[in-house]
Amino acid sequence: MPEHASVPAQGTPETEHASYRRLAFAIAYRMVGSVAEAEDIVQEAFLRLHRTRQEGTVVESPKAFLAAVATRLAIDHLRSARVRRESYVGTWLPEPVIGEEEPAMARQVELAGSLSMAFLLILEALTPVERAVFLLHEVFDYSYGEIAGVVGKTEENCRQILTRAKRHVGAGKHRFDASPAQREEIAGRFFAACQRGELDGFVELLAADAAFYGDGGGRATAVTRPVLGADPVARLLAGIFGKLALKGLRMVRVEVNGQPGAKVLDAEGRIVSVVALDIEGGAVRCVRSVVNPEKLRHLGPVSDLLTLPLRTREEG
Repeated sequence: MPEHASVPAQGTPETEHASYRRLAFAIAYRMVGSVAEAEDIVQEAFLRLHRTRQEGTVVESPKAFLAAVATRLAIDHLRSARVRRESYVGTWLPEPVIGEEEPAMARQVELAGSLSMAFLLILEALTPVERAVFLLHEVFDYSYGEIAGVVGKTEENCRQILTRAKRHVGAGKHRFDASPAQREEIAGRFFAACQRGELDGFVELLAADAAFYGDGGGRATAVTRPVLGADPVARLLAGIFGKLALKGLRMVRVEVNGQPGAKVLDAEGRIVSVVALDIEGGAVRCVRSVVNPEKLRHLGPVSDLLTLPLRTREEG
């Protein structure tokens, strides 16, 4: 994937941004799991494209240049983020992407599957370079030669890295085998039970090995450890949503990272949390709730309903 060449081929900055931002963001977000950080990476990639041209270098393929720079910046970011992830309070979940926020390319089946929170969490087991090689080859259909140019390895190295990465991913991967219609039907019943805070409604929809993960990051009231098993998860959900109903909160169904989900809004329409579901085998297998306000700000005004006092966060 050559970044530079001797043949001029470029549009205006505006048309290039419109054409290539989606790809750069899609790569960056899947690499780092953060909307804000992915946006920063994309912005820096475009700045580097501009600086490179100002220095007199002709960029033959802006698309290839931007994808390569975004990937390298994401690798560097992940290396520096490891320590922060290890000290994160409670469960770390990716920042949720809702509906049209992720580029329309995610509507393609292959890309939509790679957007789910479950998939992004599996990628956390990979090193930054493994993650880049896996995503570029398996999700974005780059050749080994192109990937080698991006990550600074030989083609043979990239083949070995991909084989290793696929073993890790395969060990943790679950298939969302429900049809879209079945997912929609189950999600509809699930969120109706949420609105009612109804224990029986949850139990009948949850898989026996269902799990609940909450991400408050020490900044909002959240379950800090996974809750496992249909009955414990059902009781937790009934308790949470029963209390939320009393506070006048409402749920709005949305697509979260390509999977069924909802955003919870307070009486003023501010975001309280985003809930994402993994539906497999005709049941809800996993519920993930993001309440960390830092991970919700890109979606609009955030409610302070669940925010913890600063002293509590420091003591925790």
